[in-house]
Amino acid sequence: MTQLTFLAVHAHPDDEASSTGGLYRLLANQGVRTVLVTCTNGECGDSPTGAKPDADEHDMDEVAAVRKVELDNAVEILGVSRLVRLGYRDSGMMGWPHNANDGSFWGTPVELAARRLADILLEERPQVIVTYNEIGFYGHPDHIQANRITLAALELLDYEPTLYYNAIPDSVFAEMRKRWEEEDEARREEGKTSSALEEVEEEIPEQMSTPDDQISAAIDISAVNSVKFDALAAHASQIADSFWMKMGREAFCETNKTEWFLRVTNPQKIDGLVTDLFAGYR
Repeated sequence: MTQLTFLAVHAHPDDEASSTGGLYRLLANQGVRTVLVTCTNGECGDSPTGAKPDADEHDMDEVAAVRKVELDNAVEILGVSRLVRLGYRDSGMMGWPHNANDGSFWGTPVELAARRLADILLEERPQVIVTYNEIGFYGHPDHIQANRITLAALELLDYEPTLYYNAIPDSVFAEMRKRWEEEDEARREEGKTSSALEEVEEEIPEQMSTPDDQISAAIDISAVNSVKFDALAAHASQIADSFWMKMGREAFCETNKTEWFLRVTNPQKIDGLVTDLFAGYR
């Protein structure tokens, strides 16, 4: 029997946990070989003291070192079989000067990074691959670049795997916005002026979610969502104050029971919504 292999191409440490954490642990529990390709070191994340990338005390190398350990811990929690770090520098958000830094992922020619990724794909030969859509899910240049190099790498293969993009259905995103609005109302009652919704909307495009009828895979992760919470918590330097962590484990597990995906290539000729990314392969 052919070894089933899953591979995801993610931009930064912590991305593997947020959008595919449940899937990774679920597949590992099923005996599927799981591979994670992390494109950057995450240098533009918050420093251990909370300093932002534009602060004088922000040390990009220090941030990368912290995030390396956090990623190692998350990978162990999720049971990832193999982690590959491409080692590019974090490009920061669109328009930041970091976009043009030496070694930035955004500034790397697509064909060069795609060749490196293709070598990994030919070595592992995953049947199923996951990455972000053309807008990088929420417009981050490193996420967009991950999409570009994945599509280019597929052109260099001698076989056709099934490619999925991670996604959030419109209906689910509407519920998320409702929770953010409720959080804002609670903040106002406490006399706080900061807005959870405004903080999120600064980082996401209008088209972040996907129409419900276009979702092609809905994976039930309820059996492993507590592990996903642990994997997210492993990235404490970046998400200790996130809405996920503020929810607490119980509320997180109650509301995060599914991960959704959009099928892009379909060599197995699968129709409709599936509940297993390896539908047609087993």
